[in-house]
Amino acid sequence: MSTISLNTASTGLNALSTNLDVIANNLANVNTTGFRSSRANFEDLFYLDQAQPGIEEEYGTPNPTGLQVGLGVQLSGTSLNVGQGSLEPTQDPFDLAIMGDGWFQVELPPGTSMDGYGYTRAGDFTRNQNGQVIMASSNGYLLEPSITIPSDAINLTVDEFGNVQYQEGAGIVNAGQITLARFINPAGLQAIGGNIYVPTYASGEAEVAEANVDGYGAIKQFFLESSNAEPVTELVSLIKTQRAFEMNSQVIQAANETLQEIVNLRRF
Repeated sequence: MSTISLNTASTGLNALSTNLDVIANNLANVNTTGFRSSRANFEDLFYLDQAQPGIEEEYGTPNPTGLQVGLGVQLSGTSLNVGQGSLEPTQDPFDLAIMGDGWFQVELPPGTSMDGYGYTRAGDFTRNQNGQVIMASSNGYLLEPSITIPSDAINLTVDEFGNVQYQEGAGIVNAGQITLARFINPAGLQAIGGNIYVPTYASGEAEVAEANVDGYGAIKQFFLESSNAEPVTELVSLIKTQRAFEMNSQVIQAANETLQEIVNLRRF
């Protein structure tokens, strides 16, 4: 019946509408430092089995194909794209980028994360009034482990292993070491805004270690990692979603016209 096609097309419109929201967010964040794009994943719904394949018919001959009618589609979830974004050079010694696997760890307010920390690829750091290194964002989360750089420090350097040094007077001071975290399933991280991701049971617990060893990425000073959302790819996905939305709308129109024809049969 045409009512099935109406319901099926409506599930397509609903799923495609959500996919459009995902694409819009990716495009809106093409200039967001350290942003990780998302992809909507679809799955088909249940099937109406009018004749199961392999079941013998009345003449004893098994049906080779069966007769199944699908009942639509739904979103199974969104996948986080953890691919590397391009590195852009800067002039700020507090700008850091990760080349490879790993996340910067920052301290979050109590109750925000199950382990008390958030994780980010946005390495645009600065200092607060106490000289502590913090995220240059609206929240200003403290970098973990804590690094303090006094106001009179000069020639700040951060090597690929995360060792932080600066010159104070005639001497060189070791300010500490920036470590990186990684997850067995980084796609399972939950985005909470502000370039921050928090672990979930799907992502697993953070594994914290020194940068540039045992598969962890290297830290690059005077660089920032740009968003890994590809504008061209997102625009292609946008066009495909628009066309699919239009086709599902046409299915609803065609089903409605078919039902109208059935209603009009009473006149004959």
